[in-house]
Amino acid sequence: MFEIFKPAPAIERMAESEIDSEYKKHRAQVFLSIFIGYAAYYFIRKNFNMAVPYLIETYGFTKTQIGLVGSALGLSYGISKFIMGNISDRCNPRYFMSAGLILSGIVNLLFGYASSMTMLFVLMFLNGWFQGMGWPPCGRTMTHWFSDKERGIKMSVWNVAHNIGGALVPTLALTGLTIFSTWRGMFYFPAILSIIIGFGVLIFLRDTPQSVGLPPIEEYKNDYPSIKVDDRERELSSKEILFKYVFNNKYIWYIAIANIFVYLVRYGVMDWIPIYLKEVKGFNIKEAGVAFALFEWAAIPGTIIVGWLSDKVFHGRRAPMGVICMVGVIVAVFIYWKSDSVMAINIAVASVGALIYGPVMLIGVAALDYVPKKAAGTAAGFTGLFGYVGGAVLANAAVGAVVDRMGWDGGFKFILGSCVMAIIFLSLTWNTHDRSKENIEQTA
Repeated sequence: MFEIFKPAPAIERMAESEIDSEYKKHRAQVFLSIFIGYAAYYFIRKNFNMAVPYLIETYGFTKTQIGLVGSALGLSYGISKFIMGNISDRCNPRYFMSAGLILSGIVNLLFGYASSMTMLFVLMFLNGWFQGMGWPPCGRTMTHWFSDKERGIKMSVWNVAHNIGGALVPTLALTGLTIFSTWRGMFYFPAILSIIIGFGVLIFLRDTPQSVGLPPIEEYKNDYPSIKVDDRERELSSKEILFKYVFNNKYIWYIAIANIFVYLVRYGVMDWIPIYLKEVKGFNIKEAGVAFALFEWAAIPGTIIVGWLSDKVFHGRRAPMGVICMVGVIVAVFIYWKSDSVMAINIAVASVGALIYGPVMLIGVAALDYVPKKAAGTAAGFTGLFGYVGGAVLANAAVGAVVDRMGWDGGFKFILGSCVMAIIFLSLTWNTHDRSKENIEQTA
């Protein structure tokens, strides 16, 4: 079934004099392809949250029901990210990523016709499954086109794609509302735009450097990872990837469990911003949309700074910056919960966004750090499985149920407890992937 996605074969290497200029050109093209493509995935992942108040008003759904629908995305996305991640390690990201984006766009077009819980749940599950085809091919692309020592910075810049995508959701959703004169346009317009971008990814993305006549990234950058493999360019079998490099790696397990709590905080805050601010703080839908956008826009500088610090100050260690970010999140969430000032609430929401995406990004980078590049999609998918099936599902289903039974105070206590658990598990990887030690060993 996935034969059409198989990796592109290597072609004859181009002349030495052309390599540097061609490498720079292709790296820019590849980076922009996965950046814009992954941002588009978010156009049709988070637009549902903007439509939630209208769904409740139109069909009378409860918060628990809406939470269950939202949990379908987390459940299917987490499973898909792992399964599709393993498949993507043996596929050409050019076809794999574009197919997921186009199919997800088609599902979003159907959301406008869904009026029952069953139909909404099924469509959300399908949407989550196709969304799972986004991150893994991007991870594979990053490990083949960008070397180990630059990965923290490059990944942090790429990672803001989903912040830009998420921040544009209110604008795109409200534009769709205006164009189509119905809240269903909140699904239609982002879907059409994403399908168009999906075809753009198909045209411009490339598989490996060797597929366009360039040398492997390790050779080009003279930067060879510390992970030992017999042949860095050999495609690994599913069994090798899973049982040699993922399931038997305790650090992958630590960051995967930490990801449960990081994602619970991320989605526990983000998914409930529109309805919490509307119900409790008296915001209208446009003011809530501004806060939602601030959450995403603030993440852009925050994520890039965190990635830079993890590379330059902590020499590739991802855990210290992750812990620092989560401590800051605790403070910001508490202010968001307790304050009645519009300015303080917006600053707190922006601060959570600026800080929570640091650990989200760092866990993804750490997953790539701990395995060979041919296992990158699976490792990232494994941590994503825990983050979405554990964290995102709980953020929708459990937070919705807790709020229905114990009020918003109970929901915020649940989120703050998750911050503490994330800190504990991130701390278990405190000194891993320390390149300063590698450099000392190489010069000794």
